Amino acid sequence: MRYFEVLSLQHFVMYLFPTIAFIALFIIGLGFYHINRKDSAEREARIIERFPEGIEGRNAPFPLIVYLVLFGTVIWVLAYILLIGVLKVKI
Repeated sequence: MRYFEVLSLQHFVMYLFPTIAFIALFIIGLGFYHINRKDSAEREARIIERFPEGIEGRNAPFPLIVYLVLFGTVIWVLAYILLIGVLKVKI
């Protein structure tokens, strides 16, 4: 039991708003930013698959935000292993 009930609400708000901000930035990053190559415009326009009901598949460029999330995850995992396993830090 907590002495101050408002503290639970404050913690909830402190976790909620950064999460919503990350989700919004991630969605924006998926929609707008990608690594441009020589054939990026042609790859976005060329249809490689056609499905029933008008759905078309394209070989679009991979979003930059996904690269950043993947690399960030790998860096976090390596740092976590280093801090927990080697340096015996309790997180």
